[in-house]
Amino acid sequence: MKRLLLKGGRLIDPEGGIDGLYDIVVMGGRVASIKPSGGSLETTEGWDVVDGKGLLVIPGLIDLHVHLREPGEEYKETIQTGLAAAAAGGVTTVFCMPNTKPVNDNEAITRFIKKQAEVSGVNVHPVGAISAGLKGESLSNMAELKESGCLAVSDDGRPVIDASLMRRALEYSKAFGLTVISHAEDASLSVDGVMNEGTVSTRLGLKGIPSQAEEVMVARDILLSELTKGKLHIAHVSAKGSVELIRAAKKRGVNVTAEVTPHHLTLTDESVIGYDTDFKMNPPLRTKEDVEALREGLKDGTIDCVATDHAPHSSVEKDVEFDHAANGVVGLETSLAVMLSLVNEGVFTLKDVIRFMSLNPAKVMGIGGGTLKVGSVADIALVDLEKKWIVEPSSFKSKGRNTPFKGKELKGKVIKTIAAGNVIYEE
Repeated sequence: MKRLLLKGGRLIDPEGGIDGLYDIVVMGGRVASIKPSGGSLETTEGWDVVDGKGLLVIPGLIDLHVHLREPGEEYKETIQTGLAAAAAGGVTTVFCMPNTKPVNDNEAITRFIKKQAEVSGVNVHPVGAISAGLKGESLSNMAELKESGCLAVSDDGRPVIDASLMRRALEYSKAFGLTVISHAEDASLSVDGVMNEGTVSTRLGLKGIPSQAEEVMVARDILLSELTKGKLHIAHVSAKGSVELIRAAKKRGVNVTAEVTPHHLTLTDESVIGYDTDFKMNPPLRTKEDVEALREGLKDGTIDCVATDHAPHSSVEKDVEFDHAANGVVGLETSLAVMLSLVNEGVFTLKDVIRFMSLNPAKVMGIGGGTLKVGSVADIALVDLEKKWIVEPSSFKSKGRNTPFKGKELKGKVIKTIAAGNVIYEE
């Protein structure tokens, strides 16, 4: 049986209440023991020993919102390149969205994705479509999707316009133990919009998307979750009003959770002033007031977790006029470092960030992971908190180069990623 020793790293595990220097023994892909560093082991002969001195040791990150593009758009990303990017970012579990070509609304596509992902070592949970073909007209076969391994359904990329269809989705999801992930957008309010509606969009002469386009749908889906008792998860929250709606819903006991992206936590609509299409995404970057509300929502538990909404595009979709550019940015390889920048600014603590990116996503989806307690699967990221690096898209494992953080100096880098006791990334 393969044995691995992680020696002398600073282990932070919010679930176990641990923060200190520890030696971690991994056997059979699981954490076998955790002991204060400096003790002696009977033998380490034949073991793989990893020197963790000076490094942060944390549970592998769990990203609930990733677009892997395969099948159908392999020129943008493949399952292999997307999961290599995940491993490089310390991400050991991803939930991949169904807007592939063909759409993941059936067992065959779900099983294809899972099969293709096996070689990477990253845990992949395909998200099935709410509606057949993402057309918003009829429900997909949720029983089949659940049977083939889906834990959640979403029409992400497109809102479910028909309220009765969303109601039925929540009712069926309850029966099958699925989470419904809402892309909250009233398309009639956002139509033709390319950035946040406000003074900046007016100055730039770009058609805006009001925050109410998101908030209206957040309110609707919360009410439908309250009616059906179905489990609702709000994707990529961007607006202050959405945070307030979710906070009030949680106080009423509604079964709702939510996520926010690193870019919505750190950037505002003023980033669009140069017309750089790497700052174009949906929902769009909002105002400083929205950013503050999102940060506060994370702190008080209104928003449960951080997810990247990793959305790779090629230059064909991005190197065009702002109005015509595709929405979306990549984030798997920068997400942790961007969140660590908020730790360095004093916005969050290290424990907060690990909770947002590892423990809480596991809880939201009811899966294992997010902790390194004895007996847990050894999904681990080792991080050099002091390492400074410049974001250079050409060095990404992802095919996507569309990052809003290009050229930015970040502090904190993943040095090694371990999944089920196996090293899947090493700098």
